[in-house]
Amino acid sequence: MLSALASAIPVASIPAELALDGAVVDDAVRSLRMTGLIRDDEGHVIPTVDAWVRFGRLLSSESLQIAPTAPAIADLPPGVATIVADLAYRFSSTFSRETVASYVAQSYLLLSQRARVREHLLTMTERYAADRLEALATAQGLLLRDTPEVLFVCVQNAGRSQMAGAFLRHLSGGKVHVRTAGSAPADAAHPRVAAALSEAGVELWGEFPKPLTEDVVRAADYVITMGCGDACPVFPGRRYMEWDLADPLELDDEGLRAVRDDIRDRVIALLEELGIDAQDASR
Repeated sequence: MLSALASAIPVASIPAELALDGAVVDDAVRSLRMTGLIRDDEGHVIPTVDAWVRFGRLLSSESLQIAPTAPAIADLPPGVATIVADLAYRFSSTFSRETVASYVAQSYLLLSQRARVREHLLTMTERYAADRLEALATAQGLLLRDTPEVLFVCVQNAGRSQMAGAFLRHLSGGKVHVRTAGSAPADAAHPRVAAALSEAGVELWGEFPKPLTEDVVRAADYVITMGCGDACPVFPGRRYMEWDLADPLELDDEGLRAVRDDIRDRVIALLEELGIDAQDASR
């Protein structure tokens, strides 16, 4: 029932859609309403924030692609094999070595196609592949978190999404798990963004632009896009939001700061929706 409502199926249509008796549907609606998992919104019945956070990532019935197509590890630099060994041990109770190897190889290729400076490419590959494997485990219900998952997506993953991610990590006090990605990521982080955040007392902590992949979308409870159009895939059971923001990297310093402050205010509002008190919210 919750999955059907999350997919925007009207209550009146659910008996036919799910082949259920109307009385059964009515009873289920009452139960969901009593437990605070659904609410009325302009004539529609929709899941509440609590439902999105607790069950959102489990509402999709679509099968997950376990291992993306990737080249053989032997065809990649020797350091990639070391990453596979390390992550295969780390995820040994969750995924096979073959799945880990496929994710590491694909992650290396995705990053190497854009990396301008290759000095830290292997380190970034390990972080990126590990994060994607954690996302896959979360999406499959193999890794259960007691915090909501939020994904920020913009075009380059070097400006808006990075600032939003940094503010949410900082202001949530660790009570939200944050990921960022780009539909066409830049080849490196932008120093103007790091400087603007530092002025506000927030650090990026070594973040780098990452390509958008389906596994991180499936793992998210909230997917917040910023000017990337239809590039982000849509799956049932996620809360999608669009933040209409100018690209700060196309603005002067004053304009960049204005976008930064707008993002901060939006993050505080998001925390209020999640029922989480913003930490250090004073300007």
